[in-house]
Amino acid sequence: MRKIAIVGGGQSGLQLALGLLQNNYEVTVVSNRTPEQVLSGRVTSSQFMFHDSLQNERDLGINFWEKECPITEGIAFTIPGPDKTKALFWEAKLESYGQSVDQRVKFAGWMKEFAKRGGNLEIKDAGPQEVDEYGKTHDLVLVAAGKGEINRMFERDAEKSPFDQPMRALALTYVKNMVPRKPFTAVSFNLVPGVGEYFVFPALTTTGPCEIMVFEGVPGGPMDCWNDVKTPEEHLAKSKWVLDAFMPLEGERCRNVELTDNNGILVGRFPPTVRTPICKLSSGGLALGMADVVATNDPITGQGSNTASKAASIYLKRIRERGNKPFDAHWMQQTFDIFWDYAQWVVRWTNSLLVPPEPQILQLMGAASQIPPLASKIANGFNNPPDYSPWWFDPGEADKMIKQIAGVAA
Repeated sequence: MRKIAIVGGGQSGLQLALGLLQNNYEVTVVSNRTPEQVLSGRVTSSQFMFHDSLQNERDLGINFWEKECPITEGIAFTIPGPDKTKALFWEAKLESYGQSVDQRVKFAGWMKEFAKRGGNLEIKDAGPQEVDEYGKTHDLVLVAAGKGEINRMFERDAEKSPFDQPMRALALTYVKNMVPRKPFTAVSFNLVPGVGEYFVFPALTTTGPCEIMVFEGVPGGPMDCWNDVKTPEEHLAKSKWVLDAFMPLEGERCRNVELTDNNGILVGRFPPTVRTPICKLSSGGLALGMADVVATNDPITGQGSNTASKAASIYLKRIRERGNKPFDAHWMQQTFDIFWDYAQWVVRWTNSLLVPPEPQILQLMGAASQIPPLASKIANGFNNPPDYSPWWFDPGEADKMIKQIAGVAA
Protein backbone atom coordinates (compact mmCIF):
# COMPACT_ATOMS: atom_id res chain seq x y z
CA MET A 1 0.00 0.00 0.00
CA ARG A 2 1.48 3.35 -1.03
CA LYS A 3 1.99 5.91 1.73
CA ILE A 4 1.12 9.55 1.14
CA ALA A 5 1.56 12.46 3.56
CA ILE A 6 -0.40 15.70 3.19
CA VAL A 7 0.74 18.69 5.24
CA GLY A 8 -2.28 20.95 5.70
CA GLY A 9 -5.87 20.22 6.70
CA GLY A 10 -7.78 22.58 4.42
CA GLN A 11 -10.04 22.23 1.38
CA SER A 12 -7.50 20.66 -0.96
CA GLY A 13 -5.60 18.59 1.60
CA LEU A 14 -8.63 17.01 3.29
CA GLN A 15 -10.59 16.52 0.06
CA LEU A 16 -7.60 14.75 -1.50
CA ALA A 17 -6.95 12.72 1.66
CA LEU A 18 -10.53 11.45 1.80
CA GLY A 19 -10.40 10.59 -1.91
CA LEU A 20 -7.12 8.69 -1.48
CA LEU A 21 -8.52 6.69 1.45
CA GLN A 22 -11.34 5.49 -0.81
CA ASN A 23 -8.68 4.24 -3.22
CA ASN A 24 -6.74 2.23 -0.64
CA TYR A 25 -3.78 4.51 -0.01
CA GLU A 26 -2.26 4.85 3.44
CA VAL A 27 -2.74 8.56 4.15
CA THR A 28 -1.39 10.87 6.84
CA VAL A 29 -2.78 14.39 7.21
CA VAL A 30 -0.76 16.85 9.29
CA SER A 31 -2.73 19.73 10.82
CA ASN A 32 -1.60 22.33 13.35
CA ARG A 33 -5.03 22.27 15.00
CA THR A 34 -7.42 19.62 16.30
CA PRO A 35 -10.97 19.42 14.90
CA GLU A 36 -12.21 20.98 18.15
CA GLN A 37 -9.76 23.88 17.84
CA VAL A 38 -10.80 24.44 14.22
CA LEU A 39 -14.51 24.48 15.13
CA SER A 40 -14.10 26.90 18.04
CA GLY A 41 -11.53 29.13 16.31
CA ARG A 42 -11.73 32.22 14.13
CA VAL A 43 -13.16 32.13 10.61
CA THR A 44 -10.52 31.66 7.95
CA SER A 45 -12.27 32.36 4.67
CA SER A 46 -15.41 33.29 2.76
CA GLN A 47 -15.29 29.95 0.82
CA PHE A 48 -18.14 30.36 -1.65
CA MET A 49 -18.30 27.26 -3.86
CA PHE A 50 -19.79 26.86 -7.31
CA HIS A 51 -21.36 23.78 -8.89
CA ASP A 52 -18.31 21.89 -10.18
CA SER A 53 -16.55 22.18 -6.82
CA LEU A 54 -19.67 21.08 -4.95
CA GLN A 55 -19.90 18.13 -7.34
CA ASN A 56 -16.36 17.05 -6.43
CA GLU A 57 -17.56 16.74 -2.81
CA ARG A 58 -20.72 14.90 -3.80
CA ASP A 59 -18.65 12.42 -5.82
CA LEU A 60 -16.63 11.60 -2.68
CA GLY A 61 -19.71 11.44 -0.44
CA ILE A 62 -18.43 14.26 1.79
CA ASN A 63 -21.14 16.87 1.08
CA PHE A 64 -22.46 16.42 4.64
CA TRP A 65 -24.00 19.90 4.98
CA GLU A 66 -25.61 20.33 1.56
CA LYS A 67 -29.21 19.84 2.75
CA GLU A 68 -28.98 22.35 5.62
CA CYS A 69 -26.83 24.96 3.88
CA PRO A 70 -28.70 27.84 2.19
CA ILE A 71 -28.44 27.86 -1.58
CA THR A 72 -27.34 30.82 -3.68
CA GLU A 73 -29.14 31.04 -7.01
CA GLY A 74 -27.28 33.76 -8.89
CA ILE A 75 -24.86 36.67 -9.18
CA ALA A 76 -25.74 40.37 -9.02
CA PHE A 77 -23.42 43.25 -9.93
CA THR A 78 -23.90 46.88 -8.95
CA ILE A 79 -21.95 50.10 -9.29
CA PRO A 80 -23.73 52.42 -6.83
CA GLY A 81 -24.82 55.85 -8.05
CA PRO A 82 -25.66 58.98 -6.03
CA ASP A 83 -28.65 59.09 -3.65
CA LYS A 84 -29.21 55.32 -3.44
CA THR A 85 -29.34 54.84 -7.20
CA LYS A 86 -27.52 52.26 -9.29
CA ALA A 87 -25.14 53.65 -11.92
CA LEU A 88 -24.90 50.14 -13.38
CA PHE A 89 -26.71 46.93 -12.47
CA TRP A 90 -27.24 43.42 -13.73
CA GLU A 91 -28.27 40.11 -12.19
CA ALA A 92 -28.37 36.57 -13.55
CA LYS A 93 -29.14 33.12 -12.27
CA LEU A 94 -26.51 30.41 -12.09
CA GLU A 95 -27.25 27.24 -14.08
CA SER A 96 -26.75 25.31 -10.81
CA TYR A 97 -26.76 26.75 -7.31
CA GLY A 98 -23.71 27.57 -5.21
CA GLN A 99 -23.18 27.19 -1.45
CA SER A 100 -20.86 28.28 1.33
CA VAL A 101 -20.19 26.16 4.41
CA ASP A 102 -18.04 27.84 7.07
CA GLN A 103 -14.67 26.10 6.89
CA ARG A 104 -14.67 25.73 10.68
CA VAL A 105 -17.69 23.44 10.31
CA LYS A 106 -16.46 21.68 7.17
CA PHE A 107 -12.82 21.08 8.10
CA ALA A 108 -13.60 19.94 11.65
CA GLY A 109 -16.15 17.51 10.22
CA TRP A 110 -13.84 16.27 7.46
CA MET A 111 -10.93 15.75 9.90
CA LYS A 112 -13.13 13.59 12.11
CA GLU A 113 -14.43 11.69 9.08
CA PHE A 114 -10.87 11.17 7.82
CA ALA A 115 -9.84 9.62 11.14
CA LYS A 116 -13.07 7.56 11.28
CA ARG A 117 -12.34 6.13 7.81
CA GLY A 118 -8.90 4.98 8.91
CA GLY A 119 -6.71 7.96 8.03
CA ASN A 120 -3.80 8.96 10.23
CA LEU A 121 -4.43 12.49 11.57
CA GLU A 122 -1.37 14.06 13.19
CA ILE A 123 -1.66 17.33 15.10
CA LYS A 124 1.59 19.27 14.98
CA ASP A 125 3.24 22.36 13.56
CA ALA A 126 5.11 21.12 10.50
CA GLY A 127 8.01 23.15 9.13
CA PRO A 128 10.69 22.25 6.56
CA GLN A 129 12.34 19.74 8.92
CA GLU A 130 9.10 17.84 9.57
CA VAL A 131 8.28 17.82 5.84
CA ASP A 132 11.74 16.36 5.23
CA GLU A 133 11.06 13.57 7.75
CA TYR A 134 7.78 12.67 6.03
CA GLY A 135 9.71 12.55 2.77
CA LYS A 136 11.90 9.75 4.16
CA THR A 137 8.97 7.56 5.24
CA HIS A 138 6.34 8.22 2.53
CA ASP A 139 6.10 7.64 -1.22
CA LEU A 140 4.79 11.18 -1.77
CA VAL A 141 4.63 14.34 0.34
CA LEU A 142 2.15 17.08 -0.61
CA VAL A 143 2.11 20.53 0.99
CA ALA A 144 -1.39 22.04 1.08
CA ALA A 145 -0.98 24.42 3.99
CA GLY A 146 -2.62 27.55 2.62
CA LYS A 147 -1.11 30.90 3.47
CA GLY A 148 1.17 29.83 6.36
CA GLU A 149 4.93 30.11 6.89
CA ILE A 150 5.53 26.75 5.22
CA ASN A 151 4.77 28.35 1.85
CA ARG A 152 8.24 29.88 1.91
CA MET A 153 9.61 26.45 1.07
CA PHE A 154 8.23 27.09 -2.42
CA GLU A 155 9.83 29.84 -4.47
CA ARG A 156 7.75 32.73 -5.83
CA ASP A 157 7.36 32.54 -9.61
CA ALA A 158 7.92 36.19 -10.59
CA GLU A 159 6.89 35.59 -14.20
CA LYS A 160 3.43 34.35 -13.13
CA SER A 161 3.04 36.81 -10.20
CA PRO A 162 2.56 40.41 -11.43
CA PHE A 163 1.97 41.84 -7.94
CA ASP A 164 4.49 41.80 -5.08
CA GLN A 165 2.25 43.77 -2.68
CA PRO A 166 -1.26 43.13 -1.33
CA MET A 167 -3.79 44.62 -3.74
CA ARG A 168 -6.67 44.86 -1.24
CA ALA A 169 -7.24 45.38 2.49
CA LEU A 170 -9.54 42.48 3.32
CA ALA A 171 -12.21 42.02 5.98
CA LEU A 172 -14.86 39.37 6.66
CA THR A 173 -17.97 39.74 8.80
CA TYR A 174 -20.32 36.81 9.46
CA VAL A 175 -23.79 38.09 10.40
CA LYS A 176 -27.39 37.04 11.02
CA ASN A 177 -30.69 38.97 10.63
CA MET A 178 -29.82 40.51 7.25
CA VAL A 179 -32.80 41.35 5.04
CA PRO A 180 -32.87 38.66 2.30
CA ARG A 181 -32.08 39.76 -1.22
CA LYS A 182 -34.96 39.83 -3.77
CA PRO A 183 -36.06 38.42 -6.19
CA PHE A 184 -33.54 35.56 -5.74
CA THR A 185 -30.57 34.76 -3.53
CA ALA A 186 -27.27 35.84 -5.04
CA VAL A 187 -23.68 36.75 -4.48
CA SER A 188 -24.42 40.48 -4.43
CA PHE A 189 -21.28 42.20 -5.73
CA ASN A 190 -20.76 45.95 -5.45
CA LEU A 191 -17.94 47.96 -6.98
CA VAL A 192 -17.03 51.52 -5.98
CA PRO A 193 -14.32 52.70 -8.40
CA GLY A 194 -11.12 53.73 -6.63
CA VAL A 195 -12.53 52.73 -3.23
CA GLY A 196 -13.03 48.98 -3.34
CA GLU A 197 -15.52 46.14 -3.58
CA TYR A 198 -18.05 44.47 -1.32
CA PHE A 199 -19.87 41.22 -1.80
CA VAL A 200 -22.27 39.29 0.38
CA PHE A 201 -24.01 35.92 0.16
CA PRO A 202 -25.87 33.32 2.26
CA ALA A 203 -23.89 30.65 4.11
CA LEU A 204 -23.98 28.07 6.90
CA THR A 205 -21.86 28.72 9.99
CA THR A 206 -21.37 27.16 13.43
CA THR A 207 -24.59 28.79 14.69
CA GLY A 208 -26.73 28.04 11.61
CA PRO A 209 -27.63 30.01 8.47
CA CYS A 210 -25.94 33.41 8.07
CA GLU A 211 -24.68 35.94 5.53
CA ILE A 212 -20.98 36.50 4.87
CA MET A 213 -19.90 40.07 4.17
CA VAL A 214 -16.59 40.44 2.28
CA PHE A 215 -14.88 43.84 2.11
CA GLU A 216 -12.06 44.56 -0.35
CA GLY A 217 -10.56 48.02 0.16
CA VAL A 218 -8.05 49.61 -2.21
CA PRO A 219 -4.88 50.04 -0.07
CA GLY A 220 -4.63 53.57 1.30
CA GLY A 221 -8.24 54.35 0.35
CA PRO A 222 -11.25 54.97 2.60
CA MET A 223 -12.14 51.25 2.79
CA ASP A 224 -8.64 50.46 4.06
CA CYS A 225 -10.02 51.23 7.50
CA TRP A 226 -9.61 48.22 9.77
CA ASN A 227 -6.34 48.90 11.59
CA ASP A 228 -7.94 50.76 14.51
CA VAL A 229 -10.68 48.14 15.05
CA LYS A 230 -10.04 46.35 18.34
CA THR A 231 -13.23 44.45 19.30
CA PRO A 232 -15.89 42.36 17.51
CA GLU A 233 -18.43 45.14 18.23
CA GLU A 234 -16.15 47.73 16.59
CA HIS A 235 -15.68 45.39 13.61
CA LEU A 236 -19.44 45.12 13.09
CA ALA A 237 -19.87 48.88 13.48
CA LYS A 238 -17.10 49.52 10.91
CA SER A 239 -18.75 47.07 8.50
CA LYS A 240 -22.03 48.96 8.73
CA TRP A 241 -20.24 52.31 8.36
CA VAL A 242 -18.57 51.18 5.10
CA LEU A 243 -21.94 50.16 3.65
CA ASP A 244 -23.73 53.34 4.73
CA ALA A 245 -20.91 55.49 3.36
CA PHE A 246 -20.37 53.78 -0.01
CA MET A 247 -23.17 51.26 -0.67
CA PRO A 248 -26.25 52.56 1.16
CA LEU A 249 -28.62 50.19 -0.65
CA GLU A 250 -26.69 47.30 0.91
CA GLY A 251 -26.62 49.19 4.20
CA GLU A 252 -30.42 49.15 4.27
CA ARG A 253 -30.35 45.34 4.40
CA CYS A 254 -28.12 45.50 7.47
CA ARG A 255 -30.00 47.70 9.97
CA ASN A 256 -30.58 44.80 12.39
CA VAL A 257 -27.59 42.55 11.72
CA GLU A 258 -25.65 40.94 14.55
CA LEU A 259 -22.43 38.93 14.49
CA THR A 260 -22.95 35.17 14.34
CA ASP A 261 -20.21 34.80 16.97
CA ASN A 262 -17.20 36.77 18.19
CA ASN A 263 -14.89 34.67 16.01
CA GLY A 264 -16.94 35.41 12.88
CA ILE A 265 -14.64 38.26 11.84
CA LEU A 266 -11.30 38.45 10.05
CA VAL A 267 -8.96 41.18 8.78
CA GLY A 268 -5.86 40.73 6.63
CA ARG A 269 -4.02 41.34 3.37
CA PHE A 270 -1.66 39.33 1.20
CA PRO A 271 -0.16 39.61 -2.28
CA PRO A 272 -1.60 37.26 -4.92
CA THR A 273 1.26 34.84 -5.60
CA VAL A 274 2.08 31.90 -7.86
CA ARG A 275 4.92 29.65 -6.68
CA THR A 276 7.04 26.95 -8.24
CA PRO A 277 5.39 23.61 -7.43
CA ILE A 278 8.37 21.48 -6.36
CA CYS A 279 10.49 21.91 -3.24
CA LYS A 280 13.77 20.05 -2.83
CA LEU A 281 14.10 18.78 0.74
CA SER A 282 17.39 18.83 2.64
CA SER A 283 17.64 15.03 2.56
CA GLY A 284 17.35 15.08 -1.23
CA GLY A 285 13.67 14.16 -1.46
CA LEU A 286 10.95 16.27 -3.08
CA ALA A 287 7.65 17.76 -1.92
CA LEU A 288 4.84 18.87 -4.24
CA GLY A 289 2.76 21.96 -3.47
CA MET A 290 -0.92 22.23 -4.26
CA ALA A 291 -3.80 24.74 -4.31
CA ASP A 292 -3.08 27.92 -2.30
CA VAL A 293 0.55 26.92 -1.84
CA VAL A 294 1.21 27.22 -5.57
CA ALA A 295 -1.52 29.73 -6.55
CA THR A 296 -2.78 32.18 -3.92
CA ASN A 297 -5.50 34.40 -5.39
CA ASP A 298 -7.16 37.48 -3.98
CA PRO A 299 -10.72 36.56 -2.88
CA ILE A 300 -12.31 39.19 -5.16
CA THR A 301 -13.59 36.45 -7.54
CA GLY A 302 -14.40 33.88 -4.83
CA GLN A 303 -12.11 31.27 -6.36
CA GLY A 304 -9.92 30.12 -3.43
CA SER A 305 -11.85 27.07 -2.28
CA ASN A 306 -13.01 26.32 -5.83
CA THR A 307 -9.43 26.24 -7.14
CA ALA A 308 -8.42 24.11 -4.14
CA SER A 309 -11.22 21.65 -4.90
CA LYS A 310 -10.22 21.43 -8.58
CA ALA A 311 -6.56 20.93 -7.57
CA ALA A 312 -7.48 18.07 -5.23
CA SER A 313 -9.54 16.44 -7.98
CA ILE A 314 -6.68 16.68 -10.53
CA TYR A 315 -4.06 15.44 -8.06
CA LEU A 316 -6.25 12.47 -7.03
CA LYS A 317 -6.64 11.40 -10.65
CA ARG A 318 -2.89 11.79 -11.31
CA ILE A 319 -1.90 9.79 -8.21
CA ARG A 320 -4.27 6.96 -9.08
CA GLU A 321 -3.01 6.83 -12.67
CA ARG A 322 0.60 6.60 -11.46
CA GLY A 323 0.11 3.11 -10.05
CA ASN A 324 3.35 1.89 -8.48
CA LYS A 325 5.71 4.14 -10.43
CA PRO A 326 7.77 6.69 -8.48
CA PHE A 327 6.39 10.18 -7.86
CA ASP A 328 9.45 11.81 -9.39
CA ALA A 329 10.16 15.43 -10.38
CA HIS A 330 8.89 14.92 -13.93
CA TRP A 331 5.58 13.52 -12.67
CA MET A 332 5.26 16.37 -10.13
CA GLN A 333 5.88 19.06 -12.74
CA GLN A 334 3.44 17.43 -15.16
CA THR A 335 0.78 17.26 -12.41
CA PHE A 336 1.22 20.95 -11.68
CA ASP A 337 1.13 21.79 -15.40
CA ILE A 338 -2.26 20.05 -15.76
CA PHE A 339 -3.54 22.04 -12.78
CA TRP A 340 -2.03 25.25 -14.23
CA ASP A 341 -3.91 24.71 -17.51
CA TYR A 342 -6.98 25.50 -15.39
CA ALA A 343 -5.55 27.80 -12.70
CA GLN A 344 -3.83 30.23 -15.08
CA TRP A 345 -7.25 31.51 -16.14
CA VAL A 346 -8.36 31.92 -12.52
CA VAL A 347 -5.19 33.92 -11.83
CA ARG A 348 -5.45 36.05 -14.96
CA TRP A 349 -9.17 36.78 -14.53
CA THR A 350 -8.82 37.56 -10.80
CA ASN A 351 -5.81 39.82 -11.35
CA SER A 352 -7.71 41.71 -14.07
CA LEU A 353 -10.17 42.89 -11.40
CA LEU A 354 -7.49 44.16 -9.00
CA VAL A 355 -6.36 46.98 -11.28
CA PRO A 356 -8.36 49.70 -13.09
CA PRO A 357 -10.38 47.64 -15.58
CA GLU A 358 -9.37 47.36 -19.22
CA PRO A 359 -11.79 49.09 -21.64
CA GLN A 360 -13.26 45.80 -22.88
CA ILE A 361 -14.15 44.76 -19.29
CA LEU A 362 -16.05 48.02 -18.80
CA GLN A 363 -17.70 47.44 -22.17
CA LEU A 364 -18.74 43.89 -21.19
CA MET A 365 -20.14 44.90 -17.80
CA GLY A 366 -22.06 47.78 -19.34
CA ALA A 367 -23.46 45.60 -22.10
CA ALA A 368 -24.47 42.94 -19.55
CA SER A 369 -26.85 45.47 -17.97
CA GLN A 370 -28.65 45.69 -21.34
CA ILE A 371 -28.33 42.09 -22.56
CA PRO A 372 -29.48 39.50 -19.97
CA PRO A 373 -27.90 36.50 -21.80
CA LEU A 374 -24.50 38.24 -21.57
CA ALA A 375 -25.03 38.80 -17.84
CA SER A 376 -25.79 35.07 -17.60
CA LYS A 377 -22.59 34.17 -19.45
CA ILE A 378 -20.46 36.35 -17.14
CA ALA A 379 -22.20 34.98 -14.03
CA ASN A 380 -21.78 31.35 -15.02
CA GLY A 381 -18.10 31.83 -15.82
CA PHE A 382 -17.45 31.90 -12.05
CA ASN A 383 -17.98 28.13 -12.08
CA ASN A 384 -15.28 27.60 -14.71
CA PRO A 385 -13.03 30.66 -15.31
CA PRO A 386 -11.35 29.21 -18.46
CA ASP A 387 -14.71 30.03 -20.12
CA TYR A 388 -13.71 33.74 -19.96
CA SER A 389 -10.98 33.20 -22.54
CA PRO A 390 -10.49 34.90 -24.93
CA TRP A 391 -13.35 37.42 -24.81
CA TRP A 392 -12.70 38.84 -21.31
CA PHE A 393 -9.10 39.72 -22.16
CA ASP A 394 -9.23 40.87 -25.79
CA PRO A 395 -11.12 43.98 -27.03
CA GLY A 396 -11.89 42.48 -30.45
CA GLU A 397 -13.14 39.21 -28.94
CA ALA A 398 -15.22 41.10 -26.35
CA ASP A 399 -16.87 43.11 -29.10
CA LYS A 400 -17.53 39.93 -31.08
CA MET A 401 -19.07 38.22 -28.01
CA ILE A 402 -21.36 41.16 -27.27
CA LYS A 403 -22.59 41.32 -30.88
CA GLN A 404 -23.04 37.56 -31.09
CA ILE A 405 -25.09 37.32 -27.88
CA ALA A 406 -27.06 40.48 -28.69
CA GLY A 407 -27.86 39.02 -32.14
CA VAL A 408 -29.08 35.75 -30.65
CA ALA A 409 -31.03 37.61 -27.95
CA ALA A 410 -32.71 39.81 -30.58
